[in-house]
Amino acid sequence: MKRTRSQHLQSDKFALAAEVWQKFIDNCFLCYRPGQNLTADEQLFPSKARCRFAQYMANKPDKFGIKFWMLVDNDTKYLCNAFPYLGKYELRSANESLPESFVMRLMSPYLNKGRNVTTDNFFTSSRLARTLKAKDTSIVETMSYTKRNTCSSGNGESPPS
Repeated sequence: MKRTRSQHLQSDKFALAAEVWQKFIDNCFLCYRPGQNLTADEQLFPSKARCRFAQYMANKPDKFGIKFWMLVDNDTKYLCNAFPYLGKYELRSANESLPESFVMRLMSPYLNKGRNVTTDNFFTSSRLARTLKAKDTSIVETMSYTKRNTCSSGNGESPPS
């Protein structure tokens, strides 16, 4: 693998840790069956390492780190699925928003099983709710009055005050 490392790094910024990370996530999936309620959110792991995917987040106590999108069991806080944010995400479909893509990727092993996912207002959209409903998954979302297209009708109107 040493010979092809530079080629892998050109196409995958996480190539040096990807194999170990995927084994970790596979073990999380194999060793635990989560309950009905899951939560999808971001987590910034503080780091002073210099890498191409380190993030700066002004609103976090530790400003620099590696950002992960995570899915956890509400009751036990057990990690069910996660992946690092590496910058521009090019694998999503053209009609899918970035937050919608992250939730669907995190939830993929748990779709069509009658589970519920809780998200914050970054992920909230009526289209995501409809997509999850079609896959026998319910969603509890944080609503923001300033964000467009968050009401359940999906018509872009502001929620009633």
